[in-house]
Amino acid sequence: MNLINLQDVNKTYHLGDIPQQVLFDINLTIRLGEMLAIMGHSGSGKSTLMNLIGLLDRPDTGIYRLRDQETQTLSDDELAELRNHTIGFVFQQFFLLPRLTAEQNVALPLLYRNTPPAEARERVMAILQKVGMADKSHHRPNQLSGGQQQRVAIARALVGEPAVILADEPTGSLDSRTGEEVIELFQRLHYEEQRTVIIVTHDPLIGATCPRMIEISDGRIIDESEAVHGI
Repeated sequence: MNLINLQDVNKTYHLGDIPQQVLFDINLTIRLGEMLAIMGHSGSGKSTLMNLIGLLDRPDTGIYRLRDQETQTLSDDELAELRNHTIGFVFQQFFLLPRLTAEQNVALPLLYRNTPPAEARERVMAILQKVGMADKSHHRPNQLSGGQQQRVAIARALVGEPAVILADEPTGSLDSRTGEEVIELFQRLHYEEQRTVIIVTHDPLIGATCPRMIEISDGRIIDESEAVHGI
């Protein structure tokens, strides 16, 4: 089943009065339960593509279907609703609220959905257990290592049971060993739970951990390949 489908998608930004096209005729289909990497150097257009897939921005032309729903005609409120219920984000800079505990940070998406407190806590603790952080549920971010903070951020992305996890350079702030552990967690989520995982990265070693790899350069998809597993 296709989860994401982009057809002839283009995106242009304006620097003052000067248009700068960033994406050119992007065609991409991502299946439900797939794990893939979107590879590209800085300035390649991969971050813009991630923003479009994540419904953080809109294409200028072309069609973007998410779960067979065309998104380009949706209002901002409708896009926010679809995004909040469909996509879980993981970023390089964790974005945990410093005054909240790990449990409270993970619970935020459920708070926005008005989930009953007892149900929310049960789901939060189950997700923290899954990512190996249940014993740190009452710790604040400054009491956690970088890898532990990223695990909490992954738990936050998972707690709303999104259709897709969209991870932007998720190991960029971590040392190599901790980065491997985070990628291994994504792999487990994919293989054991059939989660759809999209990792945006410039690192070919990270890209090679995904069964499918897309390379983008100068705003165009230039290569697609099956990757060799293992870091």
